[in-house]
Order: sequence, then structure tokens, then C-alpha cells
Amino acid sequence: MIHTILSVLQVPIAAGVIFLVLLHSGKDAGMSGAFGVGVAGGSSGGSLMERNLDRWTILFAVLFGVNTIAIIKF
Repeated sequence: MIHTILSVLQVPIAAGVIFLVLLHSGKDAGMSGAFGVGVAGGSSGGSLMERNLDRWTILFAVLFGVNTIAIIKF
């Protein structure tokens, strides 16, 4: 039963990771470049939206890894 629940959860987690990774751009543009809001100096480390995108991507990647290990264990 738990194996089925974890396997079903794996699909939206994987889709979320794919979606979030595809939102990332190369070092030249980023999210701010996609919306025409460039950072002149670039010394701030990116916009708030880019930092939040990084955080969500890391969160989903960790959830994907933990869920994968849980599927293997159960």
C-alpha cells in the first residue's frame, strides 16, 4: 500500500523537477532576462524570483531523492 502511494507521488514530483529545471536559463539570461528585467551590475546574485526558483528546484530535487529511496526501502 505504501509503495503504491509513494510511486504515485513520484510522478508529480518528477514533473515538478522537470518543470523547474526547464525554467532555469543559462548564465546569460535567467528569469529576469526572460521578462526583460535585467540586472545591470549582476552583483546582487540575481533577482528574488531567481533565488526562489533555485530554492524550489532544490526542494523538489531533495523530495525526489528521498521519495526514490523510500520507494526502494518499502
